[in-house]
Amino acid sequence: MKITSKPTKGPAGVTPRSVTRSQQSSPARAGRATQDVAAVLGIPEAEFTPRVRDAIMVLMAEVDRLRQELEQIRKRLEAAETEADQDDLLPVLNRRAFVREMSRIMSFGDRYDLAASLIYFDLDGFKRVNDTHGHAAGDAALMHVASLLTANVRESDVVGRLGGDEFGVILAKADIAQAQTKATKLAQLFEAQPFMWEGQALPLSFAFGVCMFQKGESVASAMANADKAMYASKRDKKK
Repeated sequence: MKITSKPTKGPAGVTPRSVTRSQQSSPARAGRATQDVAAVLGIPEAEFTPRVRDAIMVLMAEVDRLRQELEQIRKRLEAAETEADQDDLLPVLNRRAFVREMSRIMSFGDRYDLAASLIYFDLDGFKRVNDTHGHAAGDAALMHVASLLTANVRESDVVGRLGGDEFGVILAKADIAQAQTKATKLAQLFEAQPFMWEGQALPLSFAFGVCMFQKGESVASAMANADKAMYASKRDKKK
């Protein structure tokens, strides 16, 4: 609620202003500020007694307190929303938030006839890192992957962790050819910047699948198509 003032009769050339904390520190200013508020609230001048003035000042203090509480609640809600969307371990979206953003981008693309694509990554070698070097090394490997992904996509793109060692990247305004090119570059990047653990380079690579969203397609269908393409890529690498 914003309290504003409107002019009241006073000394020539003086226009009352809205109340500030600095004005409340001076009795004379406090009296003038109270008159401003009284005018806004429609209190007749004849009823403007010290008792009314005190009541108004109490009301103003309460309004200020409520504003501060509202701002604190807003900040807590924003923090809670961020925490609810973020993966438990990594600085990327969790699966629920990723699917929500995917649905939003697909709907936007349907409405404005804009291409967008999904890359589905599966990390090869992660189980070996976990089994050989422990879960701390596995967590660090996932952090390495998440950091490289987020550092090498656009602000408009979306990165999320879809499962234990599976990641998704939504490329806004990218067709299938552009998505394939980007996925290949990201996979090459992981080979060029290996994961280091206790001074040792541990090999990690990706199998990936790419699909472009089709008009009217569901999120589940797009995810299944990308997942199918990823497993086809895994099979081809083993041949």
